[in-house]
Amino acid sequence: MDNKIRAYIYAFLSRIFSREIDARLLDDMKGNAELLQTIGEEAYEYINSKSNEELLDELNVEYNYLLVMNNHPIESAVQDVKNEILVGLQNPVMQFYVNHGYDINLDASNLYVPDHIAIELGFMQKLILQDDKRAQLKFAQAHLLSWVPPFLISVKEMSKNPFYHDVCDFAIEFLLEDYASLPQEPS
Repeated sequence: MDNKIRAYIYAFLSRIFSREIDARLLDDMKGNAELLQTIGEEAYEYINSKSNEELLDELNVEYNYLLVMNNHPIESAVQDVKNEILVGLQNPVMQFYVNHGYDINLDASNLYVPDHIAIELGFMQKLILQDDKRAQLKFAQAHLLSWVPPFLISVKEMSKNPFYHDVCDFAIEFLLEDYASLPQEPS
């Protein structure tokens, strides 16, 4: 898979996990049957079987149920046995960002922590656009793969919505395949 497609998928997943689906994103998805079919057949059928108004209501409820009220899509919260959310320079992902020139302005975002799933996926997109394969490999190992697949497995189990159910499967499969495609450095 070429870098342009990889970067697009990371950007798409970052957006999916950053906030509720809005009318613009829903229209974009409905206009891209190939993307919806790639995500999953149930997601494709679901998105194409209802009005936009119904979809926006249902997807809003499901997003908030899965990713706001019942789970924290935040690396430090998932990895920490005390479920603490680390902010600022005490967060291990921040040093990785600083070392790779990722200027993150959390004040301008609705995501208030540097290790939110959407920010980490966006960072991976930046590394791909910079064609920094070594950093991609290290970031995937140290951060994304250490918590995102198990987190999304639990989110998928809670989901009653075909779109989010398929998105979780798609994201896990994509992350694992993308990592496997990176040149592995000898230990």
